Amino acid sequence: MATNYREPNTYGNWRKPVSPGIWRLGLIGTVILMAGMVVVTLIAMVSLLAGLISAAVMGLVMLPLTIQDRYGRNGLQAMTARMAWWSGRSQGWHLYRSGPLGITAFGSHRLPGLLAASRLVEAQDSYGRPFALVVVPSTEHYTVVLECSADGASLVDQEQIDTWVDHWGHWLGALAFEPGLAAASVTIETAPDLGYRLREEVTANTDPNAPDMARAALQEILRNYPEGSARVSTRIALTYSAAARPGVKRRSQDEIVREIGTRVAGLASELGMTGAGAARPMTAGQLATAVRMAYDPDAQSALEAAEGQEPRWENAGPVAAQEFWDHYVHDSGHSITWGMAEAPRGEVLSNVMTGLVSPHRDIARKRVTFLYRPYDPAAATTIVERDRKDARFRLTGANSAARDEIAVVNSDQSAIEEAKGAGLTRFTMLVTATVRSAQELELAAAAVDTLAPPARVRLRRMYGSQASAFTAALPLGLVLPDHLQVPSVVREAL
Repeated sequence: MATNYREPNTYGNWRKPVSPGIWRLGLIGTVILMAGMVVVTLIAMVSLLAGLISAAVMGLVMLPLTIQDRYGRNGLQAMTARMAWWSGRSQGWHLYRSGPLGITAFGSHRLPGLLAASRLVEAQDSYGRPFALVVVPSTEHYTVVLECSADGASLVDQEQIDTWVDHWGHWLGALAFEPGLAAASVTIETAPDLGYRLREEVTANTDPNAPDMARAALQEILRNYPEGSARVSTRIALTYSAAARPGVKRRSQDEIVREIGTRVAGLASELGMTGAGAARPMTAGQLATAVRMAYDPDAQSALEAAEGQEPRWENAGPVAAQEFWDHYVHDSGHSITWGMAEAPRGEVLSNVMTGLVSPHRDIARKRVTFLYRPYDPAAATTIVERDRKDARFRLTGANSAARDEIAVVNSDQSAIEEAKGAGLTRFTMLVTATVRSAQELELAAAAVDTLAPPARVRLRRMYGSQASAFTAALPLGLVLPDHLQVPSVVREAL
């Protein structure tokens, strides 16, 4: 009997490049070990006792580099994070107060932390639609945010879903050719739906001459529908740099605003084939409202009821915030943020993230943000070839495992796909769970721990950096690696 069944498409081959080195040591650790052995040998030739002492000192220096936790983080990184937390806490950096009794200028409620100096620039795209750009002066980044009306996968044929995924991959790959693009992010936020939008829609479209029975039915819907319902918002942030590429003169703000205005309309229209639905750039008022509700969940009712009275960017931040080692308190919210420690192993289906991004009854507001940083085509070729060599180098060691053999196969596959024109993109994920009280934090943490395994990702709570991770999970295009003091070359070699 004939059948139309076919195997569903699967996705995988996510590669995390590793630094070549001996055993668990990266490139820096291997260089230190080799240099230390030479020094110890020279000292031992002069004095055996001094050689033994220097060897013990060398062992103590190398010990933090050899100890790793289950997330692949070595002891040196853990100690550095703990020391940075203690240093910041001793200087009061974990506390924030704004408003008339705070530390901000003119009694405003500016955003804390990395976005304290940010500002908004308003412009128009090629269709004449107004949009806002988030400007971060320290990195000279300009971010435009697109509000999407995602179609959802319910009652949709698998062939259509596969088409959406295929076009989404092409859209991400095309970002590598976007002039000056530094990063992109996709934020899926679930929050309670208070019913104001439904009330406005019904009120604006109700015929004054409608029958009483129809009016009564609509009023009953307005009373009952918002109870227990959730709103799912999808926002895509595109972050541009003032320098189109390294070594080129930085562009002025007017030049960047003009260029982004001409390109954002095309990027938004191309999202229609990815399942994102209609995409429109967000205005200054819409961005400020979204950020204000993220920091103060109790303000949602007042902000949605006060139509046309959107807050200014200078007042979108919290009145008070305090960062703890494992969570973050901000106005009426208590939040925990996790980061992706490991991508899904093996192959996954297109619906692997459905449970993680869906609303959950134990989490008042949940935000799942996918962060992307595309490589330009020239750098992609160098990276995949270097990754192939590093994978083969680890396979030649005496302690090579089956995972190293698989890494060689995957690195070869990545190089072949890149040679055929596929793009190369760095990505990670942040998950933020916000509740109304400290007592609910454990329930939210347990809920995320339950949702992560079906998504095939390993999440790690962002200890000691909850405030920065919370900010990075907002749809504002913050590029965290550009705010770190340790160069990326050093971090990747550890």
